[in-house]
Amino acid sequence: MRANSSSSEQDRSFTERGRRAQIVEAAIEAIVELGYSRASFGQIAKRAGLSSTGMISYHFRNKAELMQQVVTDVYAAAEELVGARIDAAGTARDQLRAFIESSVDFYRTNHRQLRAITEIFLNERGDDAALPHRRELEGMRELLRAGQRSGEFRDFDPHVMAVTLRHALDGVALRLGVEPDADADRYARELETTFDLATRAG
Repeated sequence: MRANSSSSEQDRSFTERGRRAQIVEAAIEAIVELGYSRASFGQIAKRAGLSSTGMISYHFRNKAELMQQVVTDVYAAAEELVGARIDAAGTARDQLRAFIESSVDFYRTNHRQLRAITEIFLNERGDDAALPHRRELEGMRELLRAGQRSGEFRDFDPHVMAVTLRHALDGVALRLGVEPDADADRYARELETTFDLATRAG
């Protein structure tokens, strides 16, 4: 009896995770097509193939919570790709190059997701949606500090450099969003060269 109960709970958990992912994907579609303000639960339910908004309300208390989940999921997907590339790199300089290259690779194939979270950042007033962004900045600062400790990077303000790099990458993401056929590799190479010259010691 206990085993059957455990199996039932696992099935329900799997189904609920799948439903939440379906709703998040539908929210991204609605935001990209209609803009943040018009991406209502009704529009999201329609794109998710749900008969009513009740299923969305079951999983998410309100729009803000759903938008936070969209941001969390997009950042998690990016971190999976970027983190693996950074972990495979040896030196801090190589890790910085890997961070830039893998970030641009993610932008290249996730235009819709990036447009959606940009809309969310511009419209959500709470701090929760921005938490993944702040965590990413802290990770960038720590990478830069590690390079300074190892002597690979010169003396500079890690926060200022991280913010500068973040805005440069945001610019590439925006460009690829409006010009999908742009040469993403060239943008990545130029950013890698720019920030290697800006950070390296000697």
